[in-house]
Amino acid sequence: MSESKNFLRTIVEEDLKSGKYKEVVTRFPPEPNGFPHIGHAKSIFINFGIARDYKGHCNLRMDDTNPTKEDLKYVEALKDAVEWLGFDWGENVYFTSDYFPKLYDYAVKLIKMGKAYVDSLTEDEIREYRGTVTQVGKRSKYAKRTIEENLDLFERMKKGEFKDGEHILRAKIDMSAANMKMRDPLLYRIRHTHHFRAANEWYIYPMYDFAHCLSDYIEGITHSICTLEFENNRDIYNWVLDELGLELPRPYQHEFARLGINYTVMSKRKLLELVEGGQVSGWDDPRLPTIAGYKRRGYTPESILNFCDQIGIAKANSMVDVSQLEFCIRDDLNKKVPRVMCVLDPLKVTIENYDGCEDIDASYYPHDVPKEGYRVLPFSREIYIERDDFNQNPPKGYYRLTPTQPVRLRHGYIISCKEVVKDANGNITEIKAEYYSNSKSGSDTSGIKVKSAIQWVSVKDAKSVEVRIYDRLFACVAPDGVEDINPDSLQVIKNAFVEPAVITQKPDERFQFEREGYFYADPIDYTDENPVFNKIVGLKDSYSKKTKANEPVSKPQIKKAQVDGKIAAMSETQQLLFDKYTSELKLNNEVSNILARDEYLSNFYEETLSTLNSPVSLANIVTNEVARVIKENQSDELKFNAKQIAQLIKMVDDEIISSKIAKQVFETMTKSGEDPTQIVDACGLIQISDPSKILPIIDEIIVKNPDNVLKFKAGNNKLLGFFVGQVLKATNGKANPKVVNELVVQKLK
Repeated sequence: MSESKNFLRTIVEEDLKSGKYKEVVTRFPPEPNGFPHIGHAKSIFINFGIARDYKGHCNLRMDDTNPTKEDLKYVEALKDAVEWLGFDWGENVYFTSDYFPKLYDYAVKLIKMGKAYVDSLTEDEIREYRGTVTQVGKRSKYAKRTIEENLDLFERMKKGEFKDGEHILRAKIDMSAANMKMRDPLLYRIRHTHHFRAANEWYIYPMYDFAHCLSDYIEGITHSICTLEFENNRDIYNWVLDELGLELPRPYQHEFARLGINYTVMSKRKLLELVEGGQVSGWDDPRLPTIAGYKRRGYTPESILNFCDQIGIAKANSMVDVSQLEFCIRDDLNKKVPRVMCVLDPLKVTIENYDGCEDIDASYYPHDVPKEGYRVLPFSREIYIERDDFNQNPPKGYYRLTPTQPVRLRHGYIISCKEVVKDANGNITEIKAEYYSNSKSGSDTSGIKVKSAIQWVSVKDAKSVEVRIYDRLFACVAPDGVEDINPDSLQVIKNAFVEPAVITQKPDERFQFEREGYFYADPIDYTDENPVFNKIVGLKDSYSKKTKANEPVSKPQIKKAQVDGKIAAMSETQQLLFDKYTSELKLNNEVSNILARDEYLSNFYEETLSTLNSPVSLANIVTNEVARVIKENQSDELKFNAKQIAQLIKMVDDEIISSKIAKQVFETMTKSGEDPTQIVDACGLIQISDPSKILPIIDEIIVKNPDNVLKFKAGNNKLLGFFVGQVLKATNGKANPKVVNELVVQKLK
């Protein structure tokens, strides 16, 4: 693990040196409303790592203040993730719900101090009264309630006498504050729903800004480390603790940039949509960026931690290339996993001049001489080789088996082709070959020169296995959701064969299937009757420029976004824009941060807004696609303009084209500069919403997939995503997903 210093560690060291704290106490405080993902791994790495390295302690605390979305299964998933990554939270897992009585008392204290009041405005009125970045807010008339009235109403809220949304407790701070988060923030809301721990004891629940800082204080946290999106919340954090006059030492908040990875979605809301929509098999689907998914796929804790260490701790949001994570698991496994042979697409070879059988001793680590470990390879007259290791009409540079070119069997003999056997359709079904008895690997005296060795398994000794080949779940760099799913992200091979040594290994064993990649026995579906192996990662980055066949893959250049000192503050203009985007236009913090800090992008975005009132969709395409083109071209001279982008998004909003088609149209715009409407008309890309055109396609797909139809009708609702995906694929993405979903459900009832 790297010992490089970062700004958080500098803060911790200075606080210890000055005597501000005697011991470092951090916390990892996730909300248990989904499975943790790779972004949480970074937070775990930072919080537990700092506590460990400075001989302190890190609490695992569940921020369970929203009972409508939380569940015990998510608590268990979070605990498992922390434990799997190698960290220890001590004797107790903490829950914010444990502090509900104390938090209530703190709220009462603020009311008695005249610093909080019960508001009865509607949600829309509260939003309207908050003002904008250029206009001060207006305080609610209910802020004039007396302390006695507020105490009475708050007590009755607690008893459940009011409906959800009828009242809300707010802090009384400053409705003209430049930081809009400080304009009388919400502290408590009414929720008539069951809490998975507190049952039905409470009818009011604290908001994050109130519960978080006080939970930190109650637990004696020293350094409250969170992501950059909570930078503006720091003022509330400090206000609550200061106004309550809590004794020192008290916690302070410090922010770092959250992790963003291309080709990856890390919004828990979007991940939940994938799980509930059946596009993936569950939270632990090996294609998901969840820690459970990486674990099931075969990633090691060491590879995840090395990745978190390599990317560093940044102070500005940036995007990390997913190949960097893939390199870390590849690099970790390359040092320690045994090499074995597997044939994914078998072609039978009969060695006509060989009779009997023999055992060949082969090293598990042929390229690592000091490392010991051998297994026995049964060799016999009939073997399987990989189908693409034979070519009847080889291209230039093909070094494997051909009718005129011999090849070595890995660890074994040299063979040559004598006859090609085909079926009635001209498909190759068998190769008849001969071997050279004096060509055995390690004692070859044949004098025959070959240019490559191929993997193989003995037919009578090979073990049949199911192999699942995983690719990236999303096909584009900055995916939005379901429509960007890679249709080829999972390939299941039912009739692969492995050498017998693979099946006799201990659980949790990983292998390198030579020339194929790294594989892991699926911890859920693997049985002795049906062994299942997941592909963890390939031997090289298939998305980068291809290297020569035997050239080792070099480590990607790691560019750390580490900046020492304080976070670069926004200018007054940038802060106004950021507040406008987050509060008025409801953009998320990351998108708002990008736009506010980039003058060209913000001007471009404002111009699109002047044409079309679709702030979120326009912001997403500007910060993702437009920004990408500018970066790739290293120039802000674009062939398209803001008005054309607005036209494109309007067609999506009006359901004339799908989001998937919009991406295709955008790529054409970047090259030609044509109006999107012209491109759509010329290419016939208008979205298909007419049921009469979609139903025949659905019928055809149902006929072709009778087994999946039966499984769906038997209760496997996850297959709905399969049928919808097949329809979208058949229409090249032009079918309206909403209409398709409704029609498929009707057809399969």
